[in-house]
Amino acid sequence: MDERWSGAVEDGFDAHEVVGRRTQFAGAVWDVRSDDVLIGDHTVTRDLVVHPGAVGIIALDEHDRLLLIRQYRHPVGSYLFEPPAGLLDTHKESALACAKRELVEEAGLQAHVWHVLIDFLNSPGGTSETFRCFLARGLEQVPGGRAHTGEAEEAHLPQAWVSLDEAVGLVLSGKIQNPTATNGILAAAAARARGWSDLRPADAPWPVRDWVESLGNVRTPPV
Repeated sequence: MDERWSGAVEDGFDAHEVVGRRTQFAGAVWDVRSDDVLIGDHTVTRDLVVHPGAVGIIALDEHDRLLLIRQYRHPVGSYLFEPPAGLLDTHKESALACAKRELVEEAGLQAHVWHVLIDFLNSPGGTSETFRCFLARGLEQVPGGRAHTGEAEEAHLPQAWVSLDEAVGLVLSGKIQNPTATNGILAAAAARARGWSDLRPADAPWPVRDWVESLGNVRTPPV
């Protein structure tokens, strides 16, 4: 069998038919669902985490330093350095509006220049999570700084400003492993090397998000 691909190298939206769905668990943030999927002549069952999606922010200052916050992540029992980020769990809030809100809430910062840096799918073999990472520049502190209104893991979020070059080294050495950080840092370094010419507008279309939502695979936020 010749398995060489002759078409364009880009992700394609072409879902197999789902002939059955069962929600196994409905959680506070995401659901776990079992889908019966028709692939060829066979029906297979695939479990997936139905996720609301999320955004992250690579906040870059005038010295090409980016902001990382140190936050506890229970599933891996570790404190991870990661950019500000948050779930798309507010009704009718756009990805950009969510990113601006999270930057204020987690870092006490606002930005005057926004672009889409990178879109990616977090573990698409098991979750429907869509993720959009923004590049935020022209930073300034909001009056009063970060409001300490978070609870539990978000009650205390130490900040570190790291040069983009140093951050790349931290990723490649395995010292930073959060996917928002690794993807965002490497994308920012690549974008800078190309003169920022590939950046998309902050309100650029997000086709994969629209597609996954059309499949019924986005956890709907409460009204």
